[in-house]
Amino acid sequence: MNHFLYRDGVLHCEDVPLSELADRYGTPLYVYSHATLERHFRVFDEAFSDLTHLTCYAVKANSNLALLAMIAGWGGGMDVVSGGELYRALAAGAEPQKIVYAGVGKTEAEIEEALRAGILMFNIESVEEMGRIDAVAGRVGMKAPVALRVNPAIDPETHKYVATGLRESKFGIESERVLQSYLEALAMKNLDVKGIHTHIGSQITQTGPFREAVEKIAGIVGQVRELGADLRLVDIGGGLGITYDDEEPPEPGAFAA
Repeated sequence: MNHFLYRDGVLHCEDVPLSELADRYGTPLYVYSHATLERHFRVFDEAFSDLTHLTCYAVKANSNLALLAMIAGWGGGMDVVSGGELYRALAAGAEPQKIVYAGVGKTEAEIEEALRAGILMFNIESVEEMGRIDAVAGRVGMKAPVALRVNPAIDPETHKYVATGLRESKFGIESERVLQSYLEALAMKNLDVKGIHTHIGSQITQTGPFREAVEKIAGIVGQVRELGADLRLVDIGGGLGITYDDEEPPEPGAFAA
């Protein structure tokens, strides 16, 4: 459900005719519905109300400061992939302990900036990045909170260009190397190994791939805890796809279940 509708042939956003906004501000013009965004956030967030959870918004989707401030005001967290996105999230009022730093290209300067800000955790993409974060944390005298991104090697049943959980995908650590990678992380004195992460792709309109991924992650969590890691956080990655054509994505409640 959204709050864009036609009344007497005129497209409205909530109760405002878009033609009036176009006359006032000119075109092209981007218009967002506060009511739609809040409803979608709350429906998704409330679907997980039985669990201790944090719903994070992917800042790369839209980094408009007013939009980020709204989400932060509703209690949402932020998923960032660059120093610029971190800066915008903080400027919009996001709590540092609700910010997850993902992405494959973190520079040393960005890692240090995020450490000093006090973010929730870094999602680590590779063993090489793990060493880089450990080195930066050691240099500034801090412990870096981290999760390792696992490639669960499953088919997310989406377009091949947005599938990131296949065995041949370039993202994350292969399932076969995960335990060894966690052992290496535990041996690094400047890391706080607190979580595990997976992200299997975008525009997924069925719950099956998510369930399969989480089942695999749950098994790995048990094995990693046996190694001595105090895993407290499970990051299940992106959310549901949307309707572009004739797709019928499930409701957030079904996704959460």
